[in-house]
Amino acid sequence: MPENAELIGGGKHLRLLRLASGWEYTERVKAKWAVVVVAVTDEGKLLLIEQFRPPVGCRVLELPAGLVGDEADDEQAEDAARRELLEETGFAADRFETLAKGPISPGLSNELIMLMGARGARRIAQGGGIGDEQIEVHEVALDQVAHFARMREMKGVMVDPKIFSGLHFANSFGGSG
Repeated sequence: MPENAELIGGGKHLRLLRLASGWEYTERVKAKWAVVVVAVTDEGKLLLIEQFRPPVGCRVLELPAGLVGDEADDEQAEDAARRELLEETGFAADRFETLAKGPISPGLSNELIMLMGARGARRIAQGGGIGDEQIEVHEVALDQVAHFARMREMKGVMVDPKIFSGLHFANSFGGSG
């Protein structure tokens, strides 16, 4: 917590802070970074997940993602990306690379994200998340992602715009293992 910040409230995972200027924002208690995995199969399909997200009260189509360090304090971003990809989708990949990194919602939170590319993704397990996550996995051809997202929106599913950032990078390496 910054020295000049006042703790307004908090829970197990988040704190609400107020700076001397009056600016209020949230910060994660344990992890500051999240990894967002842009995983593409050798067949040129982008892996997307869909799950219910309580803050928005509906299912959301998104890229696989998770916190760095929520399993171990010394966890590295690539290890978190591997773990989250496997837990959420049942897929693994041999090659990961950092595509972009920065704040996700800088007016609201100090949380930072790192887009990690994963080429040659292949299914090795069931996936679907852990606990009660109930994640549905979608394998979508790169040239069909925008259409697929629109179709999901028509069914009341919200679409995380990070998918389109990921798609930009995915198109640069496509199915070229």
